[in-house]
Amino acid sequence: MTIFRWVIGVIGGLFAAGWFFTVALYVLRDDDRLKELGTRLRHFTILIALFWFNLEVWGRVVWTILTWNSPKTS
Repeated sequence: MTIFRWVIGVIGGLFAAGWFFTVALYVLRDDDRLKELGTRLRHFTILIALFWFNLEVWGRVVWTILTWNSPKTS
């Protein structure tokens, strides 16, 4: 899971950096193509963050179910 966190963090960080870079270029150049690119990069960044959050939560749920110790009755 640690490798997944690093990979998703690097990918998300690259998308976020690209998003901020295109926003800065859009402000400086006022080019509508950069606005569209920035919007798409923002959507992918949010998608990556939500995918990571979902996998973390549901991974923990599955882990808890699989390792659940039911009480022993005698």
